[in-house]
Amino acid sequence: MSAQTNGQVNGKQKDRSNLIPFSSRLKEGRALAQDVWSIFNAANLPADCINLGQGYMNFAPPKWIRDAAGEALGTIAANHYSHPKGRPRLRQALKNYYSPLFGRDLDVEKEILVTSGANEGQYSVFVAFLEDGDEVIMFEPFFDQYLPSVTFNGGKPVYVPLHPKQSKEKISSNDWTIDFEELRRAITPRTKMIIINTPHNPVGKVFTREELEGIAALAEEFNLLVMSDEVYETLVYDGKQHVRFATLPGMWDRTVTVGSAGKMFAATGWRVGWLIGPESIIKPTLAATTRIVFCSNSPLQEAAAAGIEEAVDRKFFETQRGEYEERRNILTACFDKVGLRYTHPEGTYFILLDISNIQWPENFPFPESVEGRGRDFKACWFIAMEIGVSSIPVSEFYCEEHVNIGEQYARFGFCKDIETLKHAAQRLESLRKYIVHP
Repeated sequence: MSAQTNGQVNGKQKDRSNLIPFSSRLKEGRALAQDVWSIFNAANLPADCINLGQGYMNFAPPKWIRDAAGEALGTIAANHYSHPKGRPRLRQALKNYYSPLFGRDLDVEKEILVTSGANEGQYSVFVAFLEDGDEVIMFEPFFDQYLPSVTFNGGKPVYVPLHPKQSKEKISSNDWTIDFEELRRAITPRTKMIIINTPHNPVGKVFTREELEGIAALAEEFNLLVMSDEVYETLVYDGKQHVRFATLPGMWDRTVTVGSAGKMFAATGWRVGWLIGPESIIKPTLAATTRIVFCSNSPLQEAAAAGIEEAVDRKFFETQRGEYEERRNILTACFDKVGLRYTHPEGTYFILLDISNIQWPENFPFPESVEGRGRDFKACWFIAMEIGVSSIPVSEFYCEEHVNIGEQYARFGFCKDIETLKHAAQRLESLRKYIVHP
């Protein structure tokens, strides 16, 4: 009998835990690294810690939209496969809502594609258009899903940081700016695509028309595909204007715009998103999404359609915007009272708090998971454990070269109900005793 039987070698059990090597793309996309979400998971934090880190709501979508979901479940058709393009009712609702906003009569068959959340839609674009070695420009801080989605499809991320204004006074999200010479230098013969996120997660920046026109000029000069991630389009404050990149001169033909029912209606678990663009982009992306998920959630597409059909008449977006401004102001008032600097967000539901002046006790016990990471990882861990409010370290949204920009900030989400935010603000006031003034 062979000495090597039943997984044993010379009487010892052979290690069979890694028989098949996994793809290198998982490493390149940080997919196997212990990410920020697993470190700052509720299971690792005190049971009563208030979660302002992850961007999900602790309140339900409006009742009239939930009722529409229940009605859809009571039908036969909505419990079965939808067309990979999306439910006809939802595509028609998207056409009616967006055609005036894009200034063109959208074609429901060729220019609108419903996806399983905005993230799957973006992934399908990468599948459809990236060749091995194609470069994709991402502004930092970047939404963390961009990185693995690009690398999994053979793309190479190229990072261009937004630069925050260095000031002892208050700054707004508009004070995070693009260095256009730096952006131009980032473009090479291998550059295929540029990703824009406006309103921007996590900065809260609403890109100005002038900034977008600058990007548009480079996209035209170098023939770039533009992915305009506009999922926070209805959450813009302080009288700011959301400019749709595809409406700029010449940009429709090279732009895919990303939208989300989850952000629009506080229904992030529904996983209903959409892409809008010319047939030349939507058609190959449809071919990709058909093979990835085939079709998206049928009954919740019907509910999303009902939401879009009724939102304007109900003045839902105006009401929701006012509610989010109230939530935002609870946290900003707290930070003002405590004397902490922050970036005043003009869009989305996140605030970047400057944690560079927060100092914790020298002997404070930190887990191994935050050692060797940016200073913001320790600051966020300390705030969660000692203050009882969790946030997300912003250096996670940077490449290694630019970590020093992000580690000055922690991201706090205000997509929570008023009472939760007031409770969190009360706790955060105790940060005052840990502030060190330079």
